[in-house]
Amino acid sequence: MRLLRALVVVALFVVAVYYGYRVFAGRPRPVAAATVTVYYCKTDGETLVPWKLTLGPARDRKSVAFYAATQAVAGPSSDIDAIRFPSGTIVHAVDVDGSTAIVDLGGALAKPTAGSFAESAEFKALVWTLTALPGIGSVQVKLDGIRVPTLPGGHFELDEPLSRASF
Repeated sequence: MRLLRALVVVALFVVAVYYGYRVFAGRPRPVAAATVTVYYCKTDGETLVPWKLTLGPARDRKSVAFYAATQAVAGPSSDIDAIRFPSGTIVHAVDVDGSTAIVDLGGALAKPTAGSFAESAEFKALVWTLTALPGIGSVQVKLDGIRVPTLPGGHFELDEPLSRASF
């Protein structure tokens, strides 16, 4: 009788361990959506238009944020009327610190080219794109790795993280 009880206890223990493993360790990690929403600003400077893009295999938060930022900077196809970042603007890196995406931009953006109207629309699209991602509420912009108070030319302030409320 004791042997039977011992076998039942061992069997229950094995089942509990197996079940615990399947529930906690064996559970597949949540996968990010297969698409990301990227925004561009129409030439009126106010109207944002979303478009969905398919993600590649990398679905971690940082990779998705980098991809979204890169697509927002690139803008929609050339046949669509939109305000775009200056040609030659590049995204060096995107890091995520808590709920803030830190975007390091460079290239043509580091030279004064556009006025405040275009700059506001460009960054509005970037901020709306990144804050559409889960857990991101603001965007801190750096130029060539340096946190600057404004864009060159002084039209657009970058000293604090930008949020949707900034526009």
